[in-house]
Amino acid sequence: MTMDIRAMALGAREAGRRLGLLSGQVRDAALLEIAARLEQVGEPLWEANRADVAEASAAGIAPHLVDRSTLNPARLQAMVNGCRDVAALPDPLGQVYDGRTLANGLQIAKKKVPLGVIGVIFESRPNVTVEIGTLGIKTGNSVILRGGRESLRTNMVLVELIRAACAAVGVPEDAVQLITSTDRALVPELLRMDDLIDLVVPRGGPGLQALVREHARMPVVYGGIGVCHLYVDATADQARSLPVIKNAKIQAPSVCNALDTVLVHRSIVPAFVPAMVADLTAAGVRVLCDEASLAALQGASYDESLVAPATAEDYGKEFLSLALSVKVVDSLDEAIAHIQTYGTAHSDGILTNDYANATRFLDQVDSAAVYVNASTRFTDGGQFGLGAEVAISTQRLHARGPMGLPELTTYKWIIQGDYTARA
Repeated sequence: MTMDIRAMALGAREAGRRLGLLSGQVRDAALLEIAARLEQVGEPLWEANRADVAEASAAGIAPHLVDRSTLNPARLQAMVNGCRDVAALPDPLGQVYDGRTLANGLQIAKKKVPLGVIGVIFESRPNVTVEIGTLGIKTGNSVILRGGRESLRTNMVLVELIRAACAAVGVPEDAVQLITSTDRALVPELLRMDDLIDLVVPRGGPGLQALVREHARMPVVYGGIGVCHLYVDATADQARSLPVIKNAKIQAPSVCNALDTVLVHRSIVPAFVPAMVADLTAAGVRVLCDEASLAALQGASYDESLVAPATAEDYGKEFLSLALSVKVVDSLDEAIAHIQTYGTAHSDGILTNDYANATRFLDQVDSAAVYVNASTRFTDGGQFGLGAEVAISTQRLHARGPMGLPELTTYKWIIQGDYTARA
């Protein structure tokens, strides 16, 4: 199937101009209409998703991608709730701030406005389609979506639903569009259209990000790769640390904020590592141990079939499955150095009862989300009270962490004079 994506981008540009001028009430009405239609979507969506999952499985697509592509009633309800949560948030557009009057009498201020046309390239996870569509509508941005082939049928049903909901309340349909062709040549073509697309957000692995770096002419916010760490300090409450580590690993193992490496202070290894490994293997987690943590397991009770020696490649690896690595460190400094070497500046945390160590960790670990005594799984737009997210940025410019409404707006200067001329 061939597509004229330049025509799509032209339509998105025009739709975005119209969308940004609509009232917040109209834009919110579109989100509520999307939620209502999702609740009533019925068999067409389930049929499409079953076909996508079956085809992806038969094609040998990675299990974590198949899992991300699979819808169930709970995931659908989360999409419905997300639409309503975003609708309930304050309107991000039109705010006038930083106002002042200059010595020459000019009144100058900033006004919140949409970014423009946003292209999002992502893999799997049909909920992403709804999240990006709703966030785009709320912020007055039109979006062009390019999802993975493993969710194509599902995404087509969802985008048609979103477009129909928009049309029903007076929002331009072309504010949300989906590239339905699987022709990979369309991605570089999209990335060259800097005259029509204002921002590109790639949500995917290193291959996708490398492709975008090679071809993109417009600004890019990268998101999606998360090698996440938890450091168990010498002072940590060991019993309370176990469920946090298990939650960070197993609650949703195929997503970017799932735990990948546990760092353990050497002084607590004899007591803590056997308890942690027993807890994780009982939950089906494959644990890859360094020499010191493996030695601590002698005589302990755990599922030996799920424990193996760690290799160098197991550090700095995003597992996206029920597997993690363990490394013993001698100090907080060594833990921080390990994270700086192997992390991706996504989500990293410390489990500790030492206030000074917690403060040092927060100050010295330069990740988008840094935790004290909490699971990395909280790095999420909904969990942060943003309603949803377009991506989780690991960059330093413009946006870091979950990208919600504020990160999808920019500002323009507005200046008012009294027929004022510059001296």
